[in-house]
Amino acid sequence: MTATRTPATSTTISPTLGRIMRSTAIVVAFSLGSKVVSLGQTFLIARQFGLSADYDSFVTANTIPEQIFNLIAGGALSYAFIPMFGGLLVQDKREQAWELASNVLNTVLLAALFISGIVFLAAPSLIGSLAPKMTPLLQAQTVDLMRILLVSLIIFCMSGLSIGILQSHQHFLLPAAAPLLYDLALLFGIAVLAPRYGVRGLAYGAVLGAAAHFLIQVPGLIFYKMRWRPFLNWRDPTFLRVIALMIPRALGLALLNLNLLVAVYFANNIGEGAVSAFNWGWRLMQFPETLIGTALGIVIFPTLAALSAAGDSEGKRNAMSGALRYILFAAIPAAFLLVLVGRPTVGLLEGGQLNDAGASLIYSVLVFFAPGVIVHSAVEIVARSFYADKDTVTPLFVALLSAIVNITLAYLLTQPGSLGIPGLALANTVAVTVELLVLLLILRRRWNGIHEGALVATVTKTVLASLALTAAMLAASVVLNRIGGSKLNDVIRIGLLTGVGGAAFILVNYLLRSDEMLHVLRMVAARRRS
Repeated sequence: MTATRTPATSTTISPTLGRIMRSTAIVVAFSLGSKVVSLGQTFLIARQFGLSADYDSFVTANTIPEQIFNLIAGGALSYAFIPMFGGLLVQDKREQAWELASNVLNTVLLAALFISGIVFLAAPSLIGSLAPKMTPLLQAQTVDLMRILLVSLIIFCMSGLSIGILQSHQHFLLPAAAPLLYDLALLFGIAVLAPRYGVRGLAYGAVLGAAAHFLIQVPGLIFYKMRWRPFLNWRDPTFLRVIALMIPRALGLALLNLNLLVAVYFANNIGEGAVSAFNWGWRLMQFPETLIGTALGIVIFPTLAALSAAGDSEGKRNAMSGALRYILFAAIPAAFLLVLVGRPTVGLLEGGQLNDAGASLIYSVLVFFAPGVIVHSAVEIVARSFYADKDTVTPLFVALLSAIVNITLAYLLTQPGSLGIPGLALANTVAVTVELLVLLLILRRRWNGIHEGALVATVTKTVLASLALTAAMLAASVVLNRIGGSKLNDVIRIGLLTGVGGAAFILVNYLLRSDEMLHVLRMVAARRRS
């Protein structure tokens, strides 16, 4: 959504709760759209390529460009750039802010061009090392695909920084639309270009998607009067601070990948199907976590960064605590729902390709991942509170502690006679819970409180309402389970059960006078009146 032109106004520094919720709704809506398009991509790719050597070639070709992007312009850059750029805006130092943006953009582009040039020339050797068992003809195709995808890498580097600029201005509409446009272009590549150009059509679609991802943001950059300058100043203290903030965050992302690699390692030792079951559970947990935690985290981060730059300690506490309460208000019932409708949902998604034992194994993994929706979503807010204070080191050390807990529990819980593959999900959930609690304790001490009384009240009321949701769904299932067993009937049954549970959740929260529920109802009523 758009913001005012003057970044130092109170509205821009600390937008109203209603505005934050509307911005979050925009991010959630576009994320949902992107996920729906991704499902269409998966279906068409399966029909067009299946488990073919051609699709293996595309996945292999995309590996190195994707890692390069993560290294030089991925999530670590936005966590470092937004606090510094937004801080300059809050101080009304717009000229310095645009100089920093130009400096970072030029550096990232230069690094991307330099590394891409090396990869372009070394592509045959790199593919030979990555896929030594590929036939020479398939290796040559993979080299061509990698060189095409390097173009999208360069475009994404510009687009990634553009997102940071717009979000610093409290503008979320265009950055939220960008991933959807990318997915639509990739879908076009699969549906229209692939039948004519083969697997190269996917690569062309990816380049078109990257271009759309960037171009949709250009009107926003024009609106905020971005001033680009063709210069480099690697001695600038603000620029050096961005780089210094990036490094710990990049290491933190590496730890996240390490946790997943460890899980895959232990799962492989358990037996056939274990890795797939873990991946299914992880993906199903990530769906609500992305829509709840990541969406609100994206929206609240620029506000936290601006309040930190302005030295508004009470504003930070209010913003963080308020966002965390809404996270808990949405994530707790989502965790209950994953357990209550997880088994029939797995049956729908796997489409009858698994036997009952396989589907039940996936569900058992999902049950232990379900509480992870709460803690993973909460970490999205709490960790960003440290990044807003320009501290990326503390979350790194806490993430290291979490990784140690995860690896230790993963080893213990996958020993013979223990939980097996569900133990990996439990290890992940416990480790992230430890990470969340340690971060909260540090933040509470550092900020002289985080309105913990209000947080406890929200958790208590939401858990009670979620128990009512559970009771209502279990009671309704006695009747609804008599509906026939077709796929359509399964969808209807899940929808009706969720509707009954949702009604009970809303009613109990209303009776308990939940602040979050009352505010949502007031927003809905105001929307209907308008």
